[in-house]
Parts: sequence; structure tokens; C-alpha cells
Amino acid sequence: MRVGVIGVQGDVSEHVDAVARAMKECGVPGEAFAVRRREELDRVDGLTIPGGESTTISKLLVKLDLFDEIVRRAREEAMPILGTCAGCILLAKDGGVQAKKTGSRLLGLMDMAVDRNAFGRQKESFEADLEVTGLDRPFHGVFIRAPAILRTWGECKPLARHEDKIVLAREGNRIGAAFHPELSNDFRIHRWFLELL
Repeated sequence: MRVGVIGVQGDVSEHVDAVARAMKECGVPGEAFAVRRREELDRVDGLTIPGGESTTISKLLVKLDLFDEIVRRAREEAMPILGTCAGCILLAKDGGVQAKKTGSRLLGLMDMAVDRNAFGRQKESFEADLEVTGLDRPFHGVFIRAPAILRTWGECKPLARHEDKIVLAREGNRIGAAFHPELSNDFRIHRWFLELL
């Protein structure tokens, strides 16, 4: 099993480590590595899009000829994708006025609308225990300048909320998290992702 972590910007090494540790916990042989070039993307069975700055990641995906291939593989090959924070924004079909204002091109792979920085700026970052559908105990979410999922439709289903906002959703073999599961030292969401592979 080969899992790529988009390595153009954001908390790349943390995701590589989280995927590798989840593989070890599951007893699944494989490797996790950063993806910055098309030939690296061609080698992966699944992909993680980390947190960072969504506009920057979007522009770099286009510049490095990764954007369209990610969309193609997700649609034609059902490649599993886990998007966290900025990655969650990029998976959405609707990024709201902020995405339009910044010219962010979204992958548009999940039937959901997101609000960038829904929980405030960097100084409003926080942590919270989340009740997640399908998990037997709360998951400790780390929210850093976090987005929120405003609504879902079609096959996209909410899995967790913080207060009145959706913070975790799944559509088929794609998972969007508004928080950073790679920073929690709890690899259950990454293990879920590996099960999709």
C-alpha cells in the first residue's frame, strides 16, 4: 500500500508520520511519502491533502500538473482521499465567497460547502473532544484557523460536529476533516482512511 501526502505546502511531515504509524497499528505493510511531482502521484494508491493555506496549495497543484490528475483518479479510479483543514476546503464543491475572492480552484470532489476560517483567525485556534459517528470514544480534534462544513448534500454525510458546525464528513472513499487528526496522537481517522484502500 502506497499513500501519498501532497507535499507542496502545509503540515506534510506530520501526515506522513501519522499514515506510517496508522499502517503500523493496523499491521498493514506499505509506505507513506510526500508527493510533489506527477510521477510520485502516479505511484500512490491513496492521497492525503494536508492543512496549510488552501489558495497556495490549489495554485501549486495546478502549476505542478497535479490538480487535474487528482480529479481524474478520484473520479475514474475511485482513489481514496483524506483532506484535512485546507485539504477539506479543496475537496469541497462550494468554497463560498472567500474561494471566489482569492481565485482558489477547488477539486470539487465532495458534495459540501465550506467556510474558510469559520472558527476565527490563528489566535482563535482550539482543541475539542468530538463525538464521531462510527468511533467508540471521542476523538480529540485540533482546530487551527479552521474551516467548517456549512452543509452537505447528495452522498456526502456529516460524521461529527462542534457546536452547530459540521467538522467531519465522508462521501464514498473521501473524508474531509476541518481539524488536524495528524496532530492528535490518535490515528483512528487515518486508520479509517487506510481501510478505504
